[in-house]
Amino acid sequence: MMLEDYEKKRNKQVSRFRSVLDYGMGALIMILGGIFFFSNKLGLAINGHEPDSTDKILGVACFLYGAWRVYRGYKKNYFQ
Repeated sequence: MMLEDYEKKRNKQVSRFRSVLDYGMGALIMILGGIFFFSNKLGLAINGHEPDSTDKILGVACFLYGAWRVYRGYKKNYFQ
């Protein structure tokens, strides 16, 4: 009985930690995607070259991955 309670408590703590980590990392990756996508409007020259379509593709990919991380943190399906 005590072992089961400990496992539930531990799983809840791990789930909460991973959820916060997913929210934070997802937000950072989404911001990075926005920077890549809008680099021509921001006037940024990333890696010394002018913004092109590759930066837009990378920006969309980063934004989608970041959104998936936020969604995964929201669903909290870590132990299934």
